[in-house]
Amino acid sequence: MKKRQKLSILVAIASAQMSGLAIAETDYLLDELVVTGTRSGALLLEQAGNTARISEQDIDLVRADHPNEIVNRVPGVMVQRGNGQEHLTSIRSPVLTGGAGAGSFLYLEDGIPLRAAGFANVNGLFEVNHEQAGGIEVVRGPGSALYGSNAVHGMINFLTRAPSLDLERQIDLSAGPHDLYKGKFTVSDTVGAHGYRFSINGTTDGGYTNRSNNPGVISRKAGYDQQKMTFRHDYTGEIDSFTTVFSATNLNQETQGYVPGKRSYRSSRDSRTRFSNSYRDAKATRLSVRWDREVSDRATFSLTPYMRHTEMEFLMDFLPGQPVEKNRHTSAGLLAAYDIDLDGGHRVIFGTDFEYTRGRLSEEQFNPAQAGFLPGLHYDYKVDATVVAPYVHAEWQLAERTRMITGLRYEFTRYDYDNRTDEGRFGNNFRPDDGKDRFHNVSPKLGLVQMLTDEMSVFVNYARGNRAPQTTDLYRLRSQPGLDEARAGRANSEKMDSIELGVRRLGQGLQYEVTTYYMKKRDYFFRDSNNDNVNGKTEHYGVELALFYPLSEQWDVAANVTFARHLFDFDYLGANPVNPLVGPTNISDGNYLPSSPRRMSNIRLGWNFLQNSRAELEWVHVDRYYVTESNNQSYSGHDVFNLRAFHSVNQNLTLHARVHNLFDTSYAERADFNNGDFRYFVGERRGLHVGLTYSF
Repeated sequence: MKKRQKLSILVAIASAQMSGLAIAETDYLLDELVVTGTRSGALLLEQAGNTARISEQDIDLVRADHPNEIVNRVPGVMVQRGNGQEHLTSIRSPVLTGGAGAGSFLYLEDGIPLRAAGFANVNGLFEVNHEQAGGIEVVRGPGSALYGSNAVHGMINFLTRAPSLDLERQIDLSAGPHDLYKGKFTVSDTVGAHGYRFSINGTTDGGYTNRSNNPGVISRKAGYDQQKMTFRHDYTGEIDSFTTVFSATNLNQETQGYVPGKRSYRSSRDSRTRFSNSYRDAKATRLSVRWDREVSDRATFSLTPYMRHTEMEFLMDFLPGQPVEKNRHTSAGLLAAYDIDLDGGHRVIFGTDFEYTRGRLSEEQFNPAQAGFLPGLHYDYKVDATVVAPYVHAEWQLAERTRMITGLRYEFTRYDYDNRTDEGRFGNNFRPDDGKDRFHNVSPKLGLVQMLTDEMSVFVNYARGNRAPQTTDLYRLRSQPGLDEARAGRANSEKMDSIELGVRRLGQGLQYEVTTYYMKKRDYFFRDSNNDNVNGKTEHYGVELALFYPLSEQWDVAANVTFARHLFDFDYLGANPVNPLVGPTNISDGNYLPSSPRRMSNIRLGWNFLQNSRAELEWVHVDRYYVTESNNQSYSGHDVFNLRAFHSVNQNLTLHARVHNLFDTSYAERADFNNGDFRYFVGERRGLHVGLTYSF
């Protein structure tokens, strides 16, 4: 057990000592250790299944204004940026929206979900301090038995930055186009058994798109103001250790929304102007305390109580009538685990997760009726949610170089739903009566790892991902007038079985991970391009490559490449929509899911031109993809290049700069098709960002 604790400490020490280094080969030493699979330090070569790690040094090099700039460096991942800090996510999946987009991906901070499982946020990544994280780990496909609901298509775990060994104070200031200004400050130190780090940042962005209430009249930019704060305190004793983390975020955004019209993103005028009064205001706070007690040389007991609160208000400009949604929820939870090493190199983790959440949502339309969306109160309800999930994770040393990983998780979810307005139909909206819903989900895991050499291993992994429905999928139903409520869709627990085969090599020289996977999903509950509820099946398969190669002491190349197919596995004939100009949604078995390009890649050429100075040229490729379920409309894809660099002038001062969209390409961050028309979130044009970091 002490060995695993030392692995975790080594990660923290290496992060503190190597901050600012540019040598890519040195960076990769951190990637040999990961924590997400077991919530403690583990060797990546011994993991059955994929885990990609983005290092602290990569985070500091990229200096992302939006989380997609950093997480899209992982194969199989495509986070599409909306306006401001909004986004939609794809991890071994199409880009998912609505309840599917919120509930299919698990976003965590130090292994604790950012939101309650049934109250997820499709834009959940703006609620975490990714700018000052100590690392990011991404698991593609279902996770280990330690994680339950929402860990279906994948997980993104943001690791808070560890306290430094010596006093560290740092200020970072940067400026960019369209009145973009950002400031960051951190202070950290370790005194005896106590270490701390306080990090805070703020951003103001005038917005690279304009908003107007009247055609031809530009009123103001669609920008945002955002503040984030993270405080971490570590205590390390002989027997007990404690890690306390407090995080808070605030976002006030003036949202442009979609730009309508086929290929409108190519027009410099149309792509930068949208007639919208949309906005989004969101707050989130989280507090957790992890207590690890070393019961013996072989066993550790861990308790992590935590609390969270989130609240958000925004204009739903993507729906006819543009109603206003207000939601909030407050949670208290506990993660309990007992981790023991057995004779023969075996390891077992027994644990149980508990969580209780109280949430509320309202939706009200102030505009005139449009396409079946009536003015007035659409929804107003409360939900109390309880989750209890015992699990076991075991690792068996079958031979000197052969390791088997098994796991089983049972998750019980209960929703107590209280409707605060009239039940029944209200235009296109249907309000269920009060009730209770219970869901029982079992997730088995089985994997095998074979070490071929000290630097190379192959693995095969089977995992099932489950998630109870999002509360919005159960209690905020949409359907056409006259359509039978039963046909409007009733969400069940979503289940996905996944099998993957991979090979990875770490160490000096060429490093890579190649994986191939097949996944089959049942009870996929989604809204089609006519906003109707649909319940069906899908299948997913692909090949992913992550590669790093040092060409010389100064030059290196990294490539993350994805080949994938995400297909419907059922036939569906949609209802006639309210809009007579829009045809019904027809799905044929074998059709591609919307927003699922067959090929994606992120290729980077790095140059360490001086000691502690680095430049990087990045090529982002997105292939053509369909934007309708019937596969009759599509977006042509794009290629965008970015250039970034930093130079350490001396021990205290570092200068950094980057050019986004180097060749000024016209492209769409996201293409969509809804109610008979194309819609786009327009990609940002070429822009120069400059800044400096001062340490004292």
